[in-house]
Amino acid sequence: YILFSTFLHIVYYYYFYLNIMSAPIATSALLSSSMKWAVGGWSFFILENFILSENRTFLISQIGDDGYHIAYGTLSTTAMTSVFYGYFKKVKNASPLLWKMGGPAPLPAKLGSFLCLSLGLGMASQVPPKLQVPVHYEGRELISSAKIDNSRDGLTVPHDNKEGGWKVRCPFDFTDNHSKQEGATSDVHGLDRISRHPGLWSFGLLGLGNALLVPSVPQRAWLAMPAMVAIIGGAHTDSRFRRGMGGELPAEYDRVTSNVPFVAMFSGAQGNVLEVLRDFGSEVKLLNAAIAVGAAGVFVLRKGRGAKL
Repeated sequence: YILFSTFLHIVYYYYFYLNIMSAPIATSALLSSSMKWAVGGWSFFILENFILSENRTFLISQIGDDGYHIAYGTLSTTAMTSVFYGYFKKVKNASPLLWKMGGPAPLPAKLGSFLCLSLGLGMASQVPPKLQVPVHYEGRELISSAKIDNSRDGLTVPHDNKEGGWKVRCPFDFTDNHSKQEGATSDVHGLDRISRHPGLWSFGLLGLGNALLVPSVPQRAWLAMPAMVAIIGGAHTDSRFRRGMGGELPAEYDRVTSNVPFVAMFSGAQGNVLEVLRDFGSEVKLLNAAIAVGAAGVFVLRKGRGAKL
C-alpha cells in the first residue's frame, strides 16, 4: 500500500504538475479506467513476484519445487497477459492528452527522453561483444634479426616483417573481455559500477524515454511502470540476497554498488569520483555506446516530432 501510494504521488507530480494540468483534470485521470489498467497490471506483476519470492522456502516446503515454479509461472504469465491486454485495449492513446495526438513533443520532453533512452540503450549495448571499425590501416612493421652479422661489426639488420596498408577485420572484437583495469579504484567494474541490476534499469529507462514522447497520460503511466519494477524488484532482490535467500550479496560489494543507477559512483562509495569516471571510461565499450546514443537521438528526432515509427 505504501509503495502504491508513493507511486501515485510520483505520477501526480511528474505527469500532471510538471505539465501544468489543473487539479480536477489530474484527479479525474488518476481515477479513470485507463489509468487503473495502466497501473493495475504492472502492480499485480510486482506484487505476485514479491510475495512468491519472499515466501519461496515456505511455499516449496508445502507444494514442492515443481509446484512452486508452476504457480510462479502461471501467476507471472497471467499478470503479463493483463499488462499487455490493458495496453492495447484500454491504455494506448487514451485521454487525457498533454498535447495533440500526432503533434510534436515539447522540448523538455525530448531532452528527457534522449537522456533516458541514451542511458537505457547504452547499458544494453554493453552486453554484446565489443564493436570495432571493420577496416583499419596498419603501417609497415620492421623487426631486427636475432642473428649477428659479423661482416657489419655485430650490428643487427632490420627485415620487413609485415606489409602495411588497409586491413579488413571482424566488426566484433571477441578478444576484448573488458576486465577490471590495472590500478582501478574499486573492485567493481563495467556496468556494475552503475547498478547492481543493469538489465532491470535498462528496461526501466527505455520505458521512461518512450513515456516522455507520448501525449496520452495513461500511456505514459504504463510506460513508466517498468522503472517501478526496477526500483522495487531490484531492492527486493537485494534484500533477499542480504538474508541469503536465493543468492548472496557480500557486504563489501553491497557497500560499493547501488540499485539506483549512479548512486554509488557519485556518492564516493567507489572512490574519488573523477578517478572512478576515468576507470569507467576505460572499461566501457565506447563504439557500442556511441551507436546506442546515436540510435536514441534518431528515435527522439523522429518520434518527438510526431512521426509514426
